[in-house]
Amino acid sequence: MKKKWLFGLLGAVAAFAFPVSAFAAEGELTAPVLEIGLKSLFVFLAAMLVFFMQAGFALLEAGSVRMKNAGHVAGKTVLTLGITVIVWWAFGFGFAFGDGNSFLGTTGFFYGGQDAIGSFSVFSEVGVPLDLMFLFQMAFAAVSLAIACGGMAERAKLSVYIVFGVLFLTIMYPIVAHWVWGGGWLGSLGMQDYAGSTVVHLTGATAALAATILLKPRLGKYSKDGKPNSIPGHNQVLTVLGVIILWIGWFGFNPGSALTPLGDGFFGYVLMTTNLAAAAGAVAALLISWAVMGKSDIPSMLNGVLAALVAITGSCAFVDAWASIVIGAVAGVLTFFTARWFERAGIDDPIYAFSVHGIAGVWGAISTGLFATPELVETTGVGKAGLFYGGGFGQLGVQLLGVVGTFAFVLALSFLLLGGMKMLMGLRVTEEEEMMGLDISEHGTYGYPEQMNLLNQGGLAADPGAKAGADKPRIVKSDPAL
Repeated sequence: MKKKWLFGLLGAVAAFAFPVSAFAAEGELTAPVLEIGLKSLFVFLAAMLVFFMQAGFALLEAGSVRMKNAGHVAGKTVLTLGITVIVWWAFGFGFAFGDGNSFLGTTGFFYGGQDAIGSFSVFSEVGVPLDLMFLFQMAFAAVSLAIACGGMAERAKLSVYIVFGVLFLTIMYPIVAHWVWGGGWLGSLGMQDYAGSTVVHLTGATAALAATILLKPRLGKYSKDGKPNSIPGHNQVLTVLGVIILWIGWFGFNPGSALTPLGDGFFGYVLMTTNLAAAAGAVAALLISWAVMGKSDIPSMLNGVLAALVAITGSCAFVDAWASIVIGAVAGVLTFFTARWFERAGIDDPIYAFSVHGIAGVWGAISTGLFATPELVETTGVGKAGLFYGGGFGQLGVQLLGVVGTFAFVLALSFLLLGGMKMLMGLRVTEEEEMMGLDISEHGTYGYPEQMNLLNQGGLAADPGAKAGADKPRIVKSDPAL
């Protein structure tokens, strides 16, 4: 009885949400049209959850940087979101999902709405309006770009985000998406990537790695002997809130990829494995940080949550519940150690984009080759069972091929594009601008104007040329921690 009431309510909401398609020509609500309405409402809500993940990224990244850069980093999130919407409409959606060849789509550019369905045969039988699939996949692309830009924090020019964002969403992310989801060569081999451990996260993280290497470390990050110095973010509360928002947003990411609430409710199972993995990643990362550092480290726990979510993104529909806990816990531990290793190796990644999204993305792709069950493979209709379930090394080999192919393609193209940008326009702000902070140097105002002005005035006390209470903020260059 409760299920009948629930589906009745959903049907009524769908009818109001989609009035044009919700009624038959005679004005009666029919079963097929109701099904389309329910699926459409489901995908719309999932897209909004994924879209709202940008708020999580804004809080996470702003809290992870210093106060003098917080406004810039948060505002950059809105900028890259705007770039995503426009470029995805013009080129990205066509390259990713348009009909074409095994490498990229060649139709559907400058997307014109539902009437363009003939250019996107991959969506011809999903039972959801093409406009909603455009929106849903656009939200995924925005997440990947947010990851790619994360490694540039606190030292990249604002113009770099614009130029690289356009290039990334035109010739990088859409091509990988086409390989796996758009009828490309990896999809034809049966690669299992339910919601994007490889397509979304490894792609974005690999681009972030290239950017981080080319930009070089922030001022003051390493001492003369090469040892890393701690540059903590200015607000841990913001990072916690950001992770919670991202955790919730992932319920649109993974369960939403089922594209329907109907049938046996498979999206609920995907939600369960997603949630279990995230919890396991949080606990495992906190415990390993406690064991290694002697103190339980909150940033490590937060990275553990995100890494676990990244890892389970590709495998959530293919593995048993117990395996999702293992996958999440391993991801949390891997991220803790790889983040420290990359830092010691001289790679200054302020938000640990590659260890959280790259390493965990690789593990997530490999995990399906190990843990995919025959029953769930049959349910999804993708690939074969994993090694531990009698499937041999076949699926594991496909997963490894997908990881290596994606990493090599994105890394090479990122170095080529960013290297060219470095020669033509430069990637990094000047040393003086970096010391001032990107809030003031790039935008002319601070994200925290009262606090920064107080800090600057306090620092001017020893400056005989400074006027007490001066209105114009000045930075003491010997203090990069501001």
